[in-house]
Amino acid sequence: MPFELPQQPAPELPARWCIFNGGLLWLQNQQLPAHPPAGCALTGQRFLGIHEDSNLFMADLVGEAPPQAGEWLPLRPALMAMPAAQVQAAARAAQLRQFFHSHRFCGHCATPLAVNSDQLGRHCPSCGQVYYPRISPAMMVLVRRGRELLLARSPHFTPGMYSALAGFVEPGETLEECVHRETWEEVGIKVKNLRYAFSQSWPFPHSLMLAFTAEYDGGDIRPQEGEIEDAGWFDIDALPTLPSPISIAHHLIAHGRELIRNQQA
Repeated sequence: MPFELPQQPAPELPARWCIFNGGLLWLQNQQLPAHPPAGCALTGQRFLGIHEDSNLFMADLVGEAPPQAGEWLPLRPALMAMPAAQVQAAARAAQLRQFFHSHRFCGHCATPLAVNSDQLGRHCPSCGQVYYPRISPAMMVLVRRGRELLLARSPHFTPGMYSALAGFVEPGETLEECVHRETWEEVGIKVKNLRYAFSQSWPFPHSLMLAFTAEYDGGDIRPQEGEIEDAGWFDIDALPTLPSPISIAHHLIAHGRELIRNQQA
């Protein structure tokens, strides 16, 4: 469900909170809570918009967390634990929190930044520089060859897990150029017939993942040293361990598998 971004919360709607404690996010019953933890001191409280018919707020815990129902989880496990419909809300909160924490002073003249009254950006009252939350576009591509999908694993992946290829867009580069370049650099494969599939906001720390499918157009697999530990062609009925179901990679691989099955039906 898309965000609504009014200036003020809607008084008739319930609240949903993203409460952070350093790198941890607080969940109750594996969901974003309707209220902050009782007895906690909070700082940085902000209204972030309306999502899933709830007013979304964020804040940071001050001091020790009191013992109570719920659990504090690192962001990635928290995203995996919560309902899929709430992942987008937590991703927005995490990315904006990172922006607020990292943009306190002007990078041009070092003057403390001022908060804009009508938007989330910040401006410098001295030199006039304006800063907005950063979004880093990254492509992901699933390459098909007949009934096979090209999957690869990075050295930092969970043992046995494979995923689609991915990489950040370089300055001056289009998304399509990024797909071709990253595929060639990472595995030595050329592709054709790119098709955009879908996108996902991914707060590690501020990525926008844009997923494509493509068809194999030549080359032999040559894993990029230091980046790709292993890569190979996998039949759609014999896939290895895949990324978490909350990730765009999981959805892209499922999407590609269905495309092949529909073509062969």
